[in-house]
Amino acid sequence: MAKGRIHIDEGRCQGCALCFEFCSNKVIAIATETLNAKGYHPAVVVSPENCTGCSVCALVCPDVAITVERGKD
Repeated sequence: MAKGRIHIDEGRCQGCALCFEFCSNKVIAIATETLNAKGYHPAVVVSPENCTGCSVCALVCPDVAITVERGKD
């Protein structure tokens, strides 16, 4: 089964939460206690083991703040 890993550039993230809403595996959450340099609550990876590498999060991110790596188990 393919596995993936995502990287979120918290500095670019504007906290729109689209990645969180579209991630069916609950890999991403919005940091409620942290602010980035722009003053937004950024998206963060909370369950990396659940990532399948589908890249939906990167496709819906309007800030191009997410990159996806794909691999195999």
